[in-house]
Amino acid sequence: MNPTLELAKELISRQSITPSDEGCQELIAGRLEAINFRIEHMPFGDVNNLWATYGEKGPLFVFLGHTDVVPTGPTEEWSSDPFTPSERDGLLYGRGAADMKGSVAAFITAIEEFISENKEDVKGRIGVMLTSDEEGPAINGVEKVVEELSQRDEKINWCLIGEPTANKEVGDVIKIGRRGSIGGNIKILGVQGHIAYPQNAKNPIHLAAGAISEISELSWKDETGKFQDSVLQISNLNSGTGASNVIPGSLTLDLNVRHSPSTTTEEIKVAVENILNSHALSYEIKWTKGGSPFLNTQPSLIDSVKESIESLTGITPEQTTDGGTSDGRFIAPTGAEIVELGPVNESIHKIDEHVNIEDLSLLSKIYANVLQRLLT
Repeated sequence: MNPTLELAKELISRQSITPSDEGCQELIAGRLEAINFRIEHMPFGDVNNLWATYGEKGPLFVFLGHTDVVPTGPTEEWSSDPFTPSERDGLLYGRGAADMKGSVAAFITAIEEFISENKEDVKGRIGVMLTSDEEGPAINGVEKVVEELSQRDEKINWCLIGEPTANKEVGDVIKIGRRGSIGGNIKILGVQGHIAYPQNAKNPIHLAAGAISEISELSWKDETGKFQDSVLQISNLNSGTGASNVIPGSLTLDLNVRHSPSTTTEEIKVAVENILNSHALSYEIKWTKGGSPFLNTQPSLIDSVKESIESLTGITPEQTTDGGTSDGRFIAPTGAEIVELGPVNESIHKIDEHVNIEDLSLLSKIYANVLQRLLT
């Protein structure tokens, strides 16, 4: 029997599409309560959050994960029901198998094994933080839990996040930081009119063309040596009424920059707005901050994860910061050391999402080994 596989299957069978949890956290809470964890449910709005802790004193090691999943897409395109876990050719199929119910299952079985083997020899505390709001707006999830813990002066020393980080095999990549994100919605104002009388209108497409070209070329150099350069991307561009004989009255565009710690959101805003102003455009702009960048520069957690992977797989993991954002952005401001380690990410958010069954057991062993290195 593979306990990590069995727990992963139980979690996958629950249709916890953001922000629903569908009892996943109650299931986990029951397992943790049975090994003397203190359980605290922290609902905010329509989001379920779980905070569970073991031990009374010493440094705090936290496993951070989420129980929500993205929608399945067309279920008829799946080889099997996305919420009926299915084993085929050594793989476990189901929505959330890789992102990230497999990792959550591995958290729990690793903790159970570690406590069973060490009992009174644990030199520190263990925490489990789960949310059902990672794949959604992420407003009432980890950010709110961290705010509550900060008010209690609860300090997290180490945080291991189970996001699917591997490219080809478990342990080949770990994340030691993430880029920040800022988005902008710009509306260029013109004057609508008949296309036969351009002198009576102001075409925002024509007016904005030069500025859009300049904006699309913006980038900022990373100075840390740990991140990609920050490059602006335009994701949406819309104008016109649909009629071929009407000059539009406005143009809207959406842009986003995933940026390293070398670049501030203020620098990005100023650069974009300076271009718009230099073209004497009439415009409205709304900025949306998606998250701040973070980088783990402390060695203890990174070294422990690296050594655990090497000892169990023979692989020396690549340490990267690429990809999207993660809930680590809410933990980083507390000063905690953060590392992300999880299964292969090739199938996440796709039809027929899956995880290698052997990888689930391996992840559990790696997580338990990290606990062994830091808390005994």
